[in-house]
Amino acid sequence: MSGAAQAWRQFGDGPLSRITSRVYILLVVELLLLLTTLPGLLPLLLLGRDPSNLPLVALFLVPVGPAIAAALYTLRHQRTDLTDLRPAALFWRGYRANALGVLRIWVPALLWLTVLALNLVYSGAVGLAGWWAVPLVLIAGAVTLGAANALVIIALFDFRTRDVLRLAVHFLVRTPGVPVGNALLLAAAAGITAVFSEAVLMLLASVAVLAFLRVSDPMIHLIRKEFTA
Repeated sequence: MSGAAQAWRQFGDGPLSRITSRVYILLVVELLLLLTTLPGLLPLLLLGRDPSNLPLVALFLVPVGPAIAAALYTLRHQRTDLTDLRPAALFWRGYRANALGVLRIWVPALLWLTVLALNLVYSGAVGLAGWWAVPLVLIAGAVTLGAANALVIIALFDFRTRDVLRLAVHFLVRTPGVPVGNALLLAAAAGITAVFSEAVLMLLASVAVLAFLRVSDPMIHLIRKEFTA
């Protein structure tokens, strides 16, 4: 290896270069997340916060699932070496590879959550007793956290849809720290949205996905160890 190449390699492996590359990766992922979700999130920002709009909210959130899976794929596989940065190529590779599989789970999850939310909001109109709120909220939480596990599994592994669902449910119990961590992330996201707006949350999307990935590390480790060759 020549002296110039060795010096560049050393620069690419240094702490400052790793910080720079991580910031660059997050910025690229942020831009691509905005690009792929904007068709749904832009009308969502303009939508009134009336419960009757919940079906439209679910429709506008459809592009979010594949985009998050692509971001997870990118952040997991992209090295921080400045000589080998290609987050955009990885994002589009993950998007193409996983979009269909994500939609098979993401769309039904959104439908379930919409039905549950409508039943909660209009419980009096549909004749549900007040105590039904507790099981409906628990079911909604399980669906949300199971879908979160499924997104990570689809993004990083190659399993059939039914196996993804089984693993997603299995690891809700097997690694309780993962769903607890994801619940805290969702609570933080809800807080940011309530205090500021959806736009602020969108600008923090890549950081949120990175946190989501880190929270899921115990599940990822066990899947790789026990369910892959």
